[in-house]
Amino acid sequence: MIITSNKSAIIVGAGIVGLATARALAIRGYKITVFERNEVAVGASIRNFGMIWPIGQATGPLYERAMLSRSIWKEICLEARIWHDEVGSMHIAYHDDELQVINEYVEANHNYRNCSVLSPKQALERSPAVNPNGLKGALFSNEEMIIESRVAVGQVAKYLAEKYDVTFYWNTAIREVTGNKVTSGGLSWEADEIFVCSGADFETLYPELFSATQITKCKLQMMRLVSQPDEWRIGPSLCGGLSMIHYPGFQVAASLPALRKRYEAQYAEYLKWGIHVMVSQNGGGELTIGDSHEYGLVHDPFDKAFINEMIVSYLRTFANFKDWKLLQSWHGILPRLTDGRTELITEIEPGVTIINGMGGNGMTLSFGLCEEYFAARHQ
Repeated sequence: MIITSNKSAIIVGAGIVGLATARALAIRGYKITVFERNEVAVGASIRNFGMIWPIGQATGPLYERAMLSRSIWKEICLEARIWHDEVGSMHIAYHDDELQVINEYVEANHNYRNCSVLSPKQALERSPAVNPNGLKGALFSNEEMIIESRVAVGQVAKYLAEKYDVTFYWNTAIREVTGNKVTSGGLSWEADEIFVCSGADFETLYPELFSATQITKCKLQMMRLVSQPDEWRIGPSLCGGLSMIHYPGFQVAASLPALRKRYEAQYAEYLKWGIHVMVSQNGGGELTIGDSHEYGLVHDPFDKAFINEMIVSYLRTFANFKDWKLLQSWHGILPRLTDGRTELITEIEPGVTIINGMGGNGMTLSFGLCEEYFAARHQ
Protein backbone atom coordinates (compact mmCIF):
# COMPACT_ATOMS: atom_id res chain seq x y z
CA MET A 1 0.00 0.00 0.00
CA ILE A 2 1.34 3.45 -0.94
CA ILE A 3 0.67 6.17 1.61
CA THR A 4 0.10 9.67 0.24
CA SER A 5 2.76 12.20 1.27
CA ASN A 6 4.11 15.46 -0.08
CA LYS A 7 7.63 14.93 1.28
CA SER A 8 10.78 14.39 -0.74
CA ALA A 9 14.03 12.55 -0.04
CA ILE A 10 17.45 12.35 -1.64
CA ILE A 11 19.41 9.12 -1.26
CA VAL A 12 23.14 8.95 -1.91
CA GLY A 13 24.14 5.48 -3.10
CA ALA A 14 22.28 2.94 -5.25
CA GLY A 15 23.59 -0.17 -3.55
CA ILE A 16 21.31 -2.45 -1.56
CA VAL A 17 21.06 -0.10 1.46
CA GLY A 18 20.17 2.84 -0.77
CA LEU A 19 17.59 0.79 -2.66
CA ALA A 20 16.06 -0.50 0.59
CA THR A 21 15.85 3.08 1.87
CA ALA A 22 14.25 4.19 -1.40
CA ARG A 23 11.65 1.43 -1.23
CA ALA A 24 10.73 2.07 2.41
CA LEU A 25 10.25 5.78 1.76
CA ALA A 26 8.54 5.36 -1.60
CA ILE A 27 5.78 3.17 -0.18
CA ARG A 28 5.21 5.94 2.37
CA GLY A 29 4.57 8.42 -0.39
CA TYR A 30 7.92 10.21 -0.59
CA LYS A 31 9.21 11.55 -3.88
CA ILE A 32 12.62 9.89 -4.13
CA THR A 33 15.79 10.88 -5.98
CA VAL A 34 18.80 8.56 -5.86
CA PHE A 35 22.36 9.59 -6.76
CA GLU A 36 24.99 7.00 -7.63
CA ARG A 37 28.59 7.95 -8.37
CA ASN A 38 29.03 5.08 -10.83
CA GLU A 39 27.26 4.08 -14.03
CA VAL A 40 25.79 1.14 -12.11
CA ALA A 41 26.20 -0.15 -8.55
CA VAL A 42 29.61 -1.86 -8.51
CA GLY A 43 30.43 -2.21 -4.81
CA ALA A 44 29.79 -4.86 -2.18
CA SER A 45 26.12 -5.12 -3.20
CA ILE A 46 27.07 -7.04 -6.34
CA ARG A 47 30.25 -8.75 -5.09
CA ASN A 48 28.66 -11.44 -2.95
CA PHE A 49 27.03 -14.87 -2.94
CA GLY A 50 23.55 -13.50 -3.58
CA MET A 51 22.45 -15.21 -0.37
CA ILE A 52 19.45 -14.07 1.64
CA TRP A 53 20.66 -15.78 4.78
CA PRO A 54 18.38 -15.87 7.87
CA ILE A 55 20.21 -18.88 9.29
CA GLY A 56 23.23 -16.71 10.01
CA GLN A 57 21.28 -14.42 12.35
CA ALA A 58 20.70 -15.12 16.02
CA THR A 59 17.14 -16.02 16.95
CA GLY A 60 15.34 -12.86 17.98
CA PRO A 61 15.16 -9.37 16.42
CA LEU A 62 17.85 -9.90 13.78
CA TYR A 63 16.36 -13.20 12.64
CA GLU A 64 12.95 -11.55 12.41
CA ARG A 65 14.52 -8.72 10.42
CA ALA A 66 16.13 -11.23 8.08
CA MET A 67 12.80 -12.97 7.51
CA LEU A 68 11.14 -9.61 6.85
CA SER A 69 13.87 -8.86 4.32
CA ARG A 70 13.31 -12.22 2.72
CA SER A 71 9.60 -11.55 2.33
CA ILE A 72 10.29 -8.17 0.73
CA TRP A 73 12.89 -9.67 -1.58
CA LYS A 74 10.41 -12.34 -2.66
CA GLU A 75 7.65 -9.79 -3.24
CA ILE A 76 9.94 -7.67 -5.43
CA CYS A 77 11.35 -10.67 -7.29
CA LEU A 78 7.90 -11.99 -8.13
CA GLU A 79 6.56 -8.60 -9.18
CA ALA A 80 9.64 -7.57 -11.19
CA ARG A 81 10.31 -11.08 -12.52
CA ILE A 82 13.77 -11.22 -10.98
CA TRP A 83 15.37 -14.66 -10.85
CA HIS A 84 15.46 -16.14 -7.36
CA ASP A 85 15.73 -19.65 -5.97
CA GLU A 86 14.33 -20.70 -2.58
CA VAL A 87 16.79 -23.57 -2.23
CA GLY A 88 17.50 -23.35 1.49
CA SER A 89 20.89 -24.21 2.94
CA MET A 90 22.86 -27.17 4.26
CA HIS A 91 25.68 -27.13 6.78
CA ILE A 92 27.52 -30.42 6.41
CA ALA A 93 29.13 -32.41 9.26
CA TYR A 94 32.06 -34.83 8.99
CA HIS A 95 32.97 -34.98 12.68
CA ASP A 96 31.00 -35.82 15.80
CA ASP A 97 31.55 -32.37 17.33
CA GLU A 98 30.13 -30.70 14.19
CA LEU A 99 27.09 -32.95 14.30
CA GLN A 100 26.68 -32.19 18.00
CA VAL A 101 26.52 -28.45 17.29
CA ILE A 102 23.96 -29.10 14.56
CA ASN A 103 21.80 -31.19 16.90
CA GLU A 104 21.94 -28.51 19.58
CA TYR A 105 21.10 -25.80 17.05
CA VAL A 106 18.00 -27.65 15.84
CA GLU A 107 16.88 -28.48 19.38
CA ALA A 108 17.18 -24.82 20.42
CA ASN A 109 15.39 -23.54 17.32
CA HIS A 110 12.71 -26.11 16.54
CA ASN A 111 9.97 -23.76 17.78
CA TYR A 112 11.30 -20.78 15.81
CA ARG A 113 12.79 -21.95 12.52
CA ASN A 114 12.09 -24.47 9.80
CA CYS A 115 15.23 -26.56 10.19
CA SER A 116 16.11 -30.21 10.73
CA VAL A 117 18.97 -32.66 11.15
CA LEU A 118 19.54 -34.87 8.11
CA SER A 119 21.06 -38.32 8.06
CA PRO A 120 23.90 -38.90 5.56
CA LYS A 121 21.42 -40.56 3.20
CA GLN A 122 19.00 -37.63 3.45
CA ALA A 123 21.80 -35.12 2.91
CA LEU A 124 22.91 -36.87 -0.27
CA GLU A 125 19.32 -36.93 -1.48
CA ARG A 126 19.10 -33.17 -0.94
CA SER A 127 22.28 -32.43 -2.87
CA PRO A 128 24.28 -34.49 -5.36
CA ALA A 129 27.21 -32.16 -4.68
CA VAL A 130 27.80 -33.34 -1.10
CA ASN A 131 31.00 -35.32 -0.58
CA PRO A 132 29.84 -38.68 0.85
CA ASN A 133 33.24 -39.69 2.29
CA GLY A 134 33.02 -39.64 6.10
CA LEU A 135 29.68 -37.83 6.04
CA LYS A 136 28.00 -37.75 9.48
CA GLY A 137 24.90 -35.71 8.67
CA ALA A 138 23.78 -32.16 7.92
CA LEU A 139 21.67 -29.24 9.06
CA PHE A 140 19.00 -28.31 6.54
CA SER A 141 17.07 -25.04 6.60
CA ASN A 142 14.52 -24.14 3.95
CA GLU A 143 14.53 -20.39 4.68
CA GLU A 144 17.54 -19.27 2.64
CA MET A 145 17.09 -17.83 -0.85
CA ILE A 146 19.50 -17.06 -3.68
CA ILE A 147 19.41 -14.17 -6.12
CA GLU A 148 21.99 -13.20 -8.75
CA SER A 149 23.07 -10.00 -7.01
CA ARG A 150 25.12 -8.57 -9.85
CA VAL A 151 21.96 -8.53 -11.98
CA ALA A 152 19.24 -8.22 -9.33
CA VAL A 153 20.51 -4.96 -7.79
CA GLY A 154 20.11 -3.19 -11.12
CA GLN A 155 16.73 -4.83 -11.66
CA VAL A 156 15.51 -3.57 -8.26
CA ALA A 157 16.53 -0.03 -9.23
CA LYS A 158 14.56 -0.36 -12.47
CA TYR A 159 11.57 -1.73 -10.54
CA LEU A 160 11.62 1.22 -8.12
CA ALA A 161 11.83 3.67 -11.02
CA GLU A 162 8.89 2.08 -12.81
CA LYS A 163 6.59 1.38 -9.86
CA TYR A 164 7.30 4.33 -7.56
CA ASP A 165 8.65 6.90 -10.01
CA VAL A 166 12.01 6.96 -8.23
CA THR A 167 14.46 9.15 -10.14
CA PHE A 168 18.03 7.86 -10.54
CA TYR A 169 21.04 10.01 -11.41
CA TRP A 170 23.88 7.69 -12.45
CA ASN A 171 27.51 8.77 -12.84
CA THR A 172 26.77 11.59 -10.41
CA ALA A 173 29.09 11.88 -7.41
CA ILE A 174 27.76 14.05 -4.62
CA ARG A 175 30.60 16.23 -3.35
CA GLU A 176 28.79 18.16 -0.63
CA VAL A 177 25.70 18.05 1.57
CA THR A 178 24.63 21.38 3.03
CA GLY A 179 21.39 21.49 4.96
CA ASN A 180 18.74 20.03 2.70
CA LYS A 181 20.83 20.42 -0.47
CA VAL A 182 23.28 18.13 -2.27
CA THR A 183 25.79 19.32 -4.83
CA SER A 184 27.54 17.63 -7.76
CA GLY A 185 29.72 19.73 -10.02
CA GLY A 186 27.88 22.97 -10.63
CA LEU A 187 24.45 21.42 -10.02
CA SER A 188 22.47 21.10 -6.82
CA TRP A 189 19.24 19.44 -5.69
CA GLU A 190 17.09 19.90 -2.60
CA ALA A 191 14.78 17.63 -0.62
CA ASP A 192 13.09 17.49 2.77
CA GLU A 193 15.41 14.71 3.91
CA ILE A 194 18.77 13.33 2.80
CA PHE A 195 20.09 9.81 3.42
CA VAL A 196 23.72 8.84 2.84
CA CYS A 197 23.69 5.09 2.19
CA SER A 198 27.04 4.44 0.52
CA GLY A 199 30.14 3.63 2.55
CA ALA A 200 32.36 5.47 0.08
CA ASP A 201 30.18 8.58 0.26
CA PHE A 202 30.01 8.45 4.05
CA GLU A 203 33.81 8.51 4.18
CA THR A 204 34.12 11.20 1.47
CA LEU A 205 31.39 13.55 2.65
CA TYR A 206 31.99 13.22 6.39
CA PRO A 207 35.66 12.25 6.88
CA GLU A 208 35.86 13.50 10.47
CA LEU A 209 32.76 11.58 11.51
CA PHE A 210 34.00 8.49 9.68
CA SER A 211 37.34 8.69 11.52
CA ALA A 212 35.56 9.11 14.86
CA THR A 213 33.26 6.13 14.25
CA GLN A 214 34.24 2.68 15.43
CA ILE A 215 34.25 1.29 11.92
CA THR A 216 36.67 -0.64 9.75
CA LYS A 217 36.65 -2.20 6.30
CA CYS A 218 36.55 -5.88 5.45
CA LYS A 219 38.09 -7.33 2.29
CA LEU A 220 36.55 -10.58 1.06
CA GLN A 221 38.03 -12.77 -1.67
CA MET A 222 35.57 -14.77 -3.77
CA MET A 223 35.49 -16.84 -6.95
CA ARG A 224 33.05 -18.17 -9.49
CA LEU A 225 33.25 -21.56 -11.19
CA VAL A 226 31.89 -22.20 -14.66
CA SER A 227 28.32 -23.24 -15.39
CA GLN A 228 27.91 -26.88 -14.50
CA PRO A 229 27.29 -29.26 -17.44
CA ASP A 230 23.91 -30.73 -18.38
CA GLU A 231 22.03 -28.22 -16.15
CA TRP A 232 23.37 -30.04 -13.08
CA ARG A 233 22.22 -28.36 -9.86
CA ILE A 234 23.69 -28.58 -6.36
CA GLY A 235 20.34 -27.93 -4.65
CA PRO A 236 20.73 -25.97 -1.39
CA SER A 237 23.60 -23.61 -0.79
CA LEU A 238 26.30 -25.63 0.96
CA CYS A 239 28.51 -24.73 3.94
CA GLY A 240 31.33 -26.48 5.74
CA GLY A 241 31.76 -26.62 9.49
CA LEU A 242 33.84 -23.43 9.62
CA SER A 243 30.70 -21.45 8.81
CA MET A 244 29.16 -22.54 12.11
CA ILE A 245 31.77 -20.62 14.11
CA HIS A 246 31.44 -17.62 11.79
CA TYR A 247 27.72 -16.88 12.07
CA PRO A 248 26.12 -15.62 15.32
CA GLY A 249 23.09 -17.83 14.74
CA PHE A 250 25.06 -20.87 15.91
CA GLN A 251 26.08 -19.39 19.27
CA VAL A 252 22.96 -20.98 20.73
CA ALA A 253 24.76 -24.36 20.63
CA ALA A 254 26.48 -25.17 23.93
CA SER A 255 29.15 -27.26 22.16
CA LEU A 256 30.23 -24.45 19.84
CA PRO A 257 33.17 -23.26 22.00
CA ALA A 258 34.66 -26.78 21.96
CA LEU A 259 34.28 -26.94 18.19
CA ARG A 260 35.92 -23.54 17.87
CA LYS A 261 38.84 -24.71 20.01
CA ARG A 262 39.43 -27.69 17.70
CA TYR A 263 39.27 -25.46 14.64
CA GLU A 264 41.73 -23.03 16.24
CA ALA A 265 44.22 -25.89 16.45
CA GLN A 266 43.41 -27.61 13.15
CA TYR A 267 42.61 -24.59 10.97
CA ALA A 268 44.68 -21.81 12.56
CA GLU A 269 45.76 -20.42 9.18
CA TYR A 270 42.17 -20.42 7.93
CA LEU A 271 40.99 -18.47 10.96
CA LYS A 272 43.90 -16.03 10.62
CA TRP A 273 42.51 -15.00 7.23
CA GLY A 274 38.87 -15.23 8.29
CA ILE A 275 38.14 -18.07 5.89
CA HIS A 276 34.92 -20.01 6.05
CA VAL A 277 33.64 -21.71 2.95
CA MET A 278 30.25 -21.66 1.22
CA VAL A 279 28.89 -22.20 -2.27
CA SER A 280 25.75 -20.97 -4.02
CA GLN A 281 24.52 -21.55 -7.57
CA ASN A 282 22.97 -18.99 -9.87
CA GLY A 283 20.30 -19.49 -12.49
CA GLY A 284 22.85 -20.17 -15.21
CA GLY A 285 24.45 -22.98 -13.22
CA GLU A 286 27.60 -21.10 -12.20
CA LEU A 287 28.93 -21.65 -8.68
CA THR A 288 29.95 -18.76 -6.43
CA ILE A 289 32.46 -19.81 -3.77
CA GLY A 290 34.28 -18.06 -0.92
CA ASP A 291 35.22 -16.35 1.22
CA SER A 292 37.85 -14.69 3.41
CA HIS A 293 37.81 -11.70 5.79
CA GLU A 294 40.68 -9.23 6.20
CA TYR A 295 40.12 -6.14 8.36
CA GLY A 296 41.67 -2.68 8.14
CA LEU A 297 41.00 0.80 6.79
CA VAL A 298 43.30 0.26 3.79
CA HIS A 299 43.62 -3.00 1.85
CA ASP A 300 46.04 -4.46 -0.62
CA PRO A 301 44.30 -4.10 -4.02
CA PHE A 302 45.78 -7.41 -5.16
CA ASP A 303 44.16 -10.72 -4.29
CA LYS A 304 46.21 -13.39 -2.54
CA ALA A 305 46.41 -16.62 -4.55
CA PHE A 306 47.05 -18.72 -1.45
CA ILE A 307 43.75 -17.58 0.08
CA ASN A 308 41.85 -18.72 -3.01
CA GLU A 309 43.73 -22.02 -2.90
CA MET A 310 42.80 -22.51 0.76
CA ILE A 311 39.15 -21.81 -0.01
CA VAL A 312 39.10 -24.39 -2.81
CA SER A 313 41.01 -26.93 -0.72
CA TYR A 314 38.49 -26.73 2.14
CA LEU A 315 35.55 -26.72 -0.27
CA ARG A 316 36.74 -30.05 -1.70
CA THR A 317 36.38 -31.62 1.75
CA PHE A 318 32.60 -31.28 1.60
CA ALA A 319 31.64 -30.76 -2.05
CA ASN A 320 32.03 -32.55 -5.38
CA PHE A 321 31.28 -30.65 -8.59
CA LYS A 322 31.06 -31.72 -12.21
CA ASP A 323 33.41 -28.94 -13.33
CA TRP A 324 35.87 -27.04 -11.11
CA LYS A 325 37.10 -24.68 -13.82
CA LEU A 326 37.59 -21.13 -12.53
CA LEU A 327 35.55 -18.49 -14.34
CA GLN A 328 36.25 -15.36 -12.25
CA SER A 329 37.88 -14.17 -9.05
CA TRP A 330 37.40 -10.85 -7.27
CA HIS A 331 37.26 -9.15 -3.93
CA GLY A 332 34.78 -6.89 -2.24
CA ILE A 333 35.25 -4.20 0.40
CA LEU A 334 32.53 -3.55 2.95
CA PRO A 335 32.23 -1.44 6.11
CA ARG A 336 31.95 -3.15 9.47
CA LEU A 337 31.37 -1.63 12.89
CA THR A 338 33.86 -2.68 15.56
CA ASP A 339 31.77 -1.93 18.65
CA GLY A 340 29.27 -4.77 18.30
CA ARG A 341 26.53 -2.79 16.57
CA THR A 342 24.88 -4.42 13.56
CA GLU A 343 24.28 -1.17 11.69
CA LEU A 344 24.91 2.56 11.88
CA ILE A 345 21.91 4.86 11.64
CA THR A 346 22.67 8.37 12.77
CA GLU A 347 21.12 11.75 12.07
CA ILE A 348 24.16 13.99 11.79
CA GLU A 349 22.13 17.17 11.41
CA PRO A 350 18.39 17.83 11.10
CA GLY A 351 17.16 16.04 7.99
CA VAL A 352 20.47 14.33 7.13
CA THR A 353 20.87 10.67 8.12
CA ILE A 354 23.63 8.13 7.51
CA ILE A 355 22.66 4.46 7.10
CA ASN A 356 25.75 2.26 6.91
CA GLY A 357 27.89 -0.44 8.49
CA MET A 358 25.85 -3.57 7.72
CA GLY A 359 28.99 -5.69 8.02
CA GLY A 360 28.40 -8.20 5.26
CA ASN A 361 24.70 -8.66 6.00
CA GLY A 362 23.40 -6.10 3.52
CA MET A 363 21.62 -8.52 1.21
CA THR A 364 20.03 -10.32 4.15
CA LEU A 365 19.07 -7.41 6.41
CA SER A 366 18.79 -4.13 4.45
CA PHE A 367 15.16 -4.38 3.33
CA GLY A 368 14.05 -5.44 6.80
CA LEU A 369 16.15 -2.83 8.59
CA CYS A 370 14.83 0.06 6.50
CA GLU A 371 11.24 -1.15 6.70
CA GLU A 372 11.48 -1.38 10.51
CA TYR A 373 13.22 1.98 10.84
CA PHE A 374 10.82 3.97 8.68
CA ALA A 375 7.76 2.16 10.01
CA ALA A 376 8.77 3.25 13.52
CA ARG A 377 9.42 6.82 12.38
CA HIS A 378 6.05 7.13 10.70
CA GLN A 379 3.86 5.65 13.42
